[in-house]
Amino acid sequence: MSRPGRDDSPDRLYTLTGGRSRSAPDAPFDLVTLVVSECDPVPGMQSEHTAILRMCRLPTAVVEIAAELGLPVSITRILLSDLLDAGRISARHPRSAAPHSVPDPDLLEQVLVGLRNL
Repeated sequence: MSRPGRDDSPDRLYTLTGGRSRSAPDAPFDLVTLVVSECDPVPGMQSEHTAILRMCRLPTAVVEIAAELGLPVSITRILLSDLLDAGRISARHPRSAAPHSVPDPDLLEQVLVGLRNL
């Protein structure tokens, strides 16, 4: 009996990644990395690569890509590494606040009012 959400075919995953089990050590992909297509799919491209390029016309998080493809995040990272190496996608981490910056007091006030209204 298999667990829900598990791929019953490890052979398929092996085929998708060409036998690789890890993405490149310098690959910038974590769960929230945003991926954007830099080109359209080309004929003969692996179907998962094509799906990723179509899905990422707008910035899309790695975890969303994996969910949409129905693949483990580790396999998705390998596929993304292929596309990044080929220059077909770009990846960036979402912007975060500067480490010592103070949040805008007006924004905090709006959040507090919104929470009170719940």
